[in-house]
Amino acid sequence: MSGAERPTSMSRDDFVARFGHVFEHSPWIAEAAFDKGLPPGADTAESLHAALCNALRAAPRERHQALIDAHPDLAGRLARAGRLTSDSSKEQASAGLDRLGEEEHARFTALNEAYKARFGFPFIMAIKGSSKEMILAAFERRLKHDREEEEATALEEIEKIALLRLKDLLP
Repeated sequence: MSGAERPTSMSRDDFVARFGHVFEHSPWIAEAAFDKGLPPGADTAESLHAALCNALRAAPRERHQALIDAHPDLAGRLARAGRLTSDSSKEQASAGLDRLGEEEHARFTALNEAYKARFGFPFIMAIKGSSKEMILAAFERRLKHDREEEEATALEEIEKIALLRLKDLLP
């Protein structure tokens, strides 16, 4: 990786352009991490992830909720309409969610609706490498959580998604 490609050597604009999408529709996290000052060595996926997650955790609860709300339903209407971000499209396709039969799609729709009715936000899971069955089992298990536990789980899953995305961008 050349010096200009290293996160610690980038301008703010270049950094946000490259990493602002890592957290779904939330470039403010990359902006906050950059503005705080990236620590030396934040040029690997893992070290940059730590800096970005620190910026996320330092944000007020309203920002956390907005980040959670920015995520699409799994196999939802945005996916069917082809309106997901490039990252979300690839992730959902990797789990076969772009190839659901009508019955499977109906089950995902019912679980998405039950989840949103219970918690008020979309179900979030780092699905890369997961099967449809694993995702459905997680839906069922997590519907038993209370709201506080599920908010924490959603943020943990968002952090996992961000790390997977960073690993695609950096060594």
